[in-house]
Parts: sequence; C-alpha cells; structure tokens
Amino acid sequence: MDKEAVREAVWDAFDEGDQARFPFPPHDRIPNFAGADAAATRLAETEAWESAATLKANPDAPQLPVRRAALRAGKTVYVAQPRLRDPNPFLRLDPAEIPPDEIDDATTVSGISEYGTPTAPDGVARVDLIVVGSVGVTTGGARVGKGEGYSDLEWAVLRELDAVDDDTTVATTVHELSVLDGPESAVGADVDLQEPDAHDVPLDLVVTPERTLRTETPYARPDGVDWDALDAVKLSEIPVLAERAPEEG
Repeated sequence: MDKEAVREAVWDAFDEGDQARFPFPPHDRIPNFAGADAAATRLAETEAWESAATLKANPDAPQLPVRRAALRAGKTVYVAQPRLRDPNPFLRLDPAEIPPDEIDDATTVSGISEYGTPTAPDGVARVDLIVVGSVGVTTGGARVGKGEGYSDLEWAVLRELDAVDDDTTVATTVHELSVLDGPESAVGADVDLQEPDAHDVPLDLVVTPERTLRTETPYARPDGVDWDALDAVKLSEIPVLAERAPEEG
C-alpha cells in the first residue's frame, strides 16, 4: 500500500467516524483529532520532553496543545513558515518575550506569525525535540505526512547546520486511527506498507491519547538535503535551499 493510499484511507476513516476535530474536512491536512490535549499531556511526561530546552513544532491544529505546553514550560519553540518561502523561514517563540496570558494567542496559526521572530536557519539554536504532525505512522517509526515533504526538508536544512543531530528526539502526537499497524488502524494492521524513502525522517516517539510508543526505529536519519531529489522549481521557491544548493558541473 503506497503512501497516497494510506493518506486517503486515514482521511476517510476520520471523515466517517467521530474522531475528527476542527478544521474540517480532515482531508489534505494533518487531521486534528479527539484527544489531542491528552496526547500532548502524555508527551509532556516523557524524558525527551523534560530534558528539552528548545523544540521545533509544526503549526497544525492537533499540535496546538504541544506548542502551548512548551511555552508554558519555558521552552523556546520554533515553527517553520509556510512552504519555507521566506528567507528567514523559522519563527521563534520565546517564552521570555510572551506574557503568560498571551500564550494561547501566540500559539495559534495566526498568532505564531504575530508573536514569532523570523529566524534564518543558521540562527536556530540547537533543537532538542522535534514534534511533527502525521497522517499515518507505524510502531517502527515510519511516518506518512501530507505529502508535501516540508517537514523532512526542515530537518535536512537544520541537519546540515548541526542544529539537529542523532541526539535530537523526533516525536509525533496522533490518534490511534493513524497508527497503521495498531489495533485501531485505519488501513488494517496486516496491510503491506511502503518502506520509507531515504529523505524521510523516522520517529523516535509516537504518542496517542492512550499510550506512548518508543519506536526503536530501524530506519536511518537523513544526514542533510537530498539535492538530487529537488528540481529547479522547488529550489527557486525556497530561498534557503537555492542559496545552499551545490553548483552543477
């Protein structure tokens, strides 16, 4: 079963059940889910969370509780700007600069742009924990996103600058429907799934409202940008890639 088929099956399952939460429909996005708050609370109980001073989090709705919990815990949070199209593609949310009663506003999609400080990749502090959104995951650490590849590109850019490395924990919060080899799988736990691509970033932690899974993933992490996988159009649309691309010839 290829990644696109997985996405459609998960989105359809959310659409047909009562697990999806605003925004609707769940299709073509990281689906928000019932229990996202509980999953964030469970993540905050892990050693990876406790030891992290700096997070990078995705801007999607199901990870809103994660972003709020991080700022309330005094952690700096970086969020990528849409499609990395700004020369300073990361927005830094500094808990020292945001009043406690404004954290709820600062961590919404619109609030991140208002409160966040645009930051170039080489200005990003070392990231201890990355929290990504997912459409589907496996207990072995494979991840299926929306299909645009920006989360993996963000990792790759930061990896080339040593802002992330093999000690950076990569986690996701999801509903059990999204655990593809789990008991509530939207695709059926026995399905034959496509292996991750070389540029896919594997997960160390999968956290649902009911459980915390340490994947012990067998998949290797990318050690930088896979330049051969990027075409000229993609490079031209993303300034931080265009300025770092190796010269041809």
